[in-house]
Amino acid sequence: MLPDKDGPSGGGGGQCCAHGSAGEDPSVSLFREYLRLKTVHPQPDYDAALRFLDRIAEELDLPVKKIEVFPRRVVTIMTWEGTNPALKSILLNSHTDVVPVFQEHWKYDAFTAVKDAEGNIYGRGTQDMKSVTIQYIQAIRRLKAEGNKLMRTVHLMFVPDEEVGGHKGMETFVTHPEFQKLNIGFALDEGLANPGEAFTVFYGERNPWWITIHCPGNPGHGSRFVENTAAEKLRNIINSFMDFREKEKLRLNTSQCFTLGDVTTVNMTMIKGGVAYNVIPAEMDVSFDLRIPPTVNLQEFEKQIKLWCEEAGEGITYKFAQKHMNQNITSTEDSDPWWNAFSTTCKAMNMLLEKEIFPAATDSRFIRAVGIPAVGFSPMNRTPILLHDHNEFLNEQVFLNGINAYERLIPALASVPAFPKET
Repeated sequence: MLPDKDGPSGGGGGQCCAHGSAGEDPSVSLFREYLRLKTVHPQPDYDAALRFLDRIAEELDLPVKKIEVFPRRVVTIMTWEGTNPALKSILLNSHTDVVPVFQEHWKYDAFTAVKDAEGNIYGRGTQDMKSVTIQYIQAIRRLKAEGNKLMRTVHLMFVPDEEVGGHKGMETFVTHPEFQKLNIGFALDEGLANPGEAFTVFYGERNPWWITIHCPGNPGHGSRFVENTAAEKLRNIINSFMDFREKEKLRLNTSQCFTLGDVTTVNMTMIKGGVAYNVIPAEMDVSFDLRIPPTVNLQEFEKQIKLWCEEAGEGITYKFAQKHMNQNITSTEDSDPWWNAFSTTCKAMNMLLEKEIFPAATDSRFIRAVGIPAVGFSPMNRTPILLHDHNEFLNEQVFLNGINAYERLIPALASVPAFPKET
């Protein structure tokens, strides 16, 4: 748990409430206000988020730039210029969108930001990742109010569409001239909660491969034993993928060193085929969601898929809906200046770090793909992992402690001495 700092701190007492209560920490009230913006897919209210961010930029007295990457898909950037703006900058990245909810499974309305008697704030985005957005903002607010001047420039970036793959957000923006102008040296992005005392930090991600296997076969009447059917080939394909799945699950469950990000997950997600009960189909498709760690040779892995297809029968083909190939990871060696600044600052705050490969996907993968080191970090310990889940919540004290963390981390990163190539 992070030590409390001087200044207002949130309490958990009182009745369940949907709006800011008397005596509530202003940071908590701002967080709850942001949670009420319905930036939820499939029709996120990005205009509401842009208005909110405009107001924040004015409050922080920071210049703001907006880049429309796609129609109605705007990246917002606030910039706190450093005393040596020629140096590489620090990026604080967050996304404004959230995933859909199934309201019937929630205790409270997912967009009213109810706070219960224990100080748990319920709402879509409490963990993923509106909390981090407000923690960045409030840490910067405090640092500026205290009169701090940072050596390196700090950019706060707010991007759309992370939850739907990032194509109309970060994936495209990293190729934009305005992104190059930011001159980023190191980036912070989202992580995950940790149910224990430690804080999880992510230095790489698994590559998502979404693949559909197409199995052609002989059609015929449902009353006959037709040879070489699509279904027989489909069964062979499914067996190959699911057998591999069991092996990877066994590796995870029998190793004390592995986390989910260290193994390849395989999940069958869709099957398509057939027109009638009594007609043997001429073709069937099966789709899989694969998440492959950066330690796997991707070319060899695709060769294995090809072999499974060849062994399953004639004429089988496959295609990818998504096939990410970048395996860049961020250094976590003590000799790395960025990691050293991050980790030693956390240590000074008595924050135990657990380093992992992120099991899913975030915008960090696009940042790393263009050669910028990035760390995924959401300062939420003693918190169940509930992103994308029903009744997503975050305790207000954990949230406030996160602001304290960024208030220390941001100056530490912005104070990393100039590299030889920067001078």
